[in-house]
Amino acid sequence: MDDLYSFVYRGILAEASLDKAGRRKIRDFGREEQNLLAKALSMEMLDQDCISSAQRMSVVYIAIHAFENMIRELVVATLAEKHEAEWWGKVPDRIRKKVAGRKEEEAKFRWHGARGTSDINYCDFGDLSSIIVSNWTDFEDLLHSLEWVKGILSTLEKSRNIVMHGGAMDKEDIERVGVNIRDWVRQAG
Repeated sequence: MDDLYSFVYRGILAEASLDKAGRRKIRDFGREEQNLLAKALSMEMLDQDCISSAQRMSVVYIAIHAFENMIRELVVATLAEKHEAEWWGKVPDRIRKKVAGRKEEEAKFRWHGARGTSDINYCDFGDLSSIIVSNWTDFEDLLHSLEWVKGILSTLEKSRNIVMHGGAMDKEDIERVGVNIRDWVRQAG
């Protein structure tokens, strides 16, 4: 019993010593980096109400950003599985032309980072839906209902555009985003 008491007591003393020495709490990890980023971005000069709104929408942005990139990966994986290296040829001409133009324009500004390394990174969210629709036979086994796909992606595109272009969404609209993402992930994996 004395050994157990001694062990626990030494642990309590060690915890107290670490706290006194300035040990950082788990909740503080990453805060230093955030503070450095905030300083680099001159956030102290920005309107506090705008910052608060942006912080609220940042969570929605993260969800939509991740979802959009999951759709990109699904499109590439599905088309590459069916058509191998020729998958990009299955993308409608108007989208391929738009992508080529964007890549050409981006190449002029070598000082700035690129959107990505794959052509799919240059497609708009709505383009992803168009690619799925135009290649429905490749996606049908996985997604089963073309109308459902178009409905989900159309609804999410509306929400995406609000958040990505500086708008703020109401609670009900945010909840709708969550429901649509959950439904999609349950269906498509």
